[in-house]
Amino acid sequence: MRPILYLTTCLSTFLLGAAQPTYFSIPPSDAPALAPRGTYSVGVRTLQLVHHNQVDILHFDKSTGKAPLYDRPLTVEVWYPAVIPSGQTESTTYQMSMPSGANFPIAGKALRDAPPSSSGPFPLVVVSHGYPGSRFFLSYLTENLASKGYVVAAIDHTDSVTGAVRGFQSTLLNRSADQTFALSTLTALAGDPKHFLHGVLDPSRAALVGYSMGGYGALATAGAPYSPHAAAGKFVPGGYFDAFTETSKTFASSRPANLKAVVAIAPWGNQPPYNSWDPAGLAQIHIPLLFIDGDQDDVSDFSHGVEPAFEQAIHADRCLLVYEDARHNVGGNPPPPVALETFETRTFFDEPVWRKDRITAINQHFITAFLDLYVKGDESRRSFLFVNPVKSNDGTWPLPPGQSTGATFSDGNHYWKGFERRWAVGLEMHCESPAGQTSESK
Repeated sequence: MRPILYLTTCLSTFLLGAAQPTYFSIPPSDAPALAPRGTYSVGVRTLQLVHHNQVDILHFDKSTGKAPLYDRPLTVEVWYPAVIPSGQTESTTYQMSMPSGANFPIAGKALRDAPPSSSGPFPLVVVSHGYPGSRFFLSYLTENLASKGYVVAAIDHTDSVTGAVRGFQSTLLNRSADQTFALSTLTALAGDPKHFLHGVLDPSRAALVGYSMGGYGALATAGAPYSPHAAAGKFVPGGYFDAFTETSKTFASSRPANLKAVVAIAPWGNQPPYNSWDPAGLAQIHIPLLFIDGDQDDVSDFSHGVEPAFEQAIHADRCLLVYEDARHNVGGNPPPPVALETFETRTFFDEPVWRKDRITAINQHFITAFLDLYVKGDESRRSFLFVNPVKSNDGTWPLPPGQSTGATFSDGNHYWKGFERRWAVGLEMHCESPAGQTSESK
């Protein structure tokens, strides 16, 4: 081949490769075993839900001590196992805003309005973003889980969406209520023969994933009433916050009966001076929990907020995945190129020490193991979740002389199962059984 023709061919190949979109739901080559997408193609649809007769706390009238009621709109994006018709491509583009209001695209590996798979019904996973955030902020996880046989519904929490943020008291009051409403409404839609979720969504099995303020709501939705002394009660006027505290007579009855498990990623609110829960409240959670956080989280405060919440949820089968030297941004997508231009925008997405695509891959791995175990009842996933040793750096996987490291996943013998040799570093996994139950009795 002539040099100039060879150079042109290489350049064309490079440019074609560079033009391929980056899908956050496809993990990098060093991802642990359960991170890659599953066997299902993915469809996506947008639903507009309305929660009628809710307290409009942003229009609280000090003179009367009351707030009017309003119909609260919630946009929900739903990803689901699908069939991709011949001639169509499993791709789309999502639009999200920066906190500044500037829009940017996210490449999605899903087909808009694709026909659902007939292999269902599939469990429901509701995803709740932070403050501010977006229903697309965890698309690396929503698409990934849908490809593994889940119906995944991510909420745009009104008043908390990037580019459209309003008073914080609305988020404090509405976060758990939004989650509970989405869980119950989507479950009900599965019973409507005319709705596309009929026969697709299994109404008996649901889970909830919440990041930051989503985690604040998720722990309450899981069954932990807020403390009557929580700072949130002072931010929300008129006593309207009382319905979500330990003083409420109706709180327990409002918890979704089909909620089987909760993932709380860097959950906000347990740290001083907010003190959203006391030990008695957290002890009211009786469903499995997976906490995920960085031990240098300076927003939710790992040492004084997240870790104590994990320890005090004594009646839950629970695990805490820790990213050593990570801060708060362990929940969302990697940063888009536009976010890398300034420090202020980069810190909304990125981490100072960890590769963000490494974090999202590890999240995909462990959240898959957790949901498959506790929602689908797949016992083969237990050994991926309950790893040994507690600190990944203490794992041993000797390499015989002359043997290549290779691309082999650990079988869990003295090294974290599902991780490749030398690659399980900087992590901790702490798991606890419910009070009065030993690990052997699980």
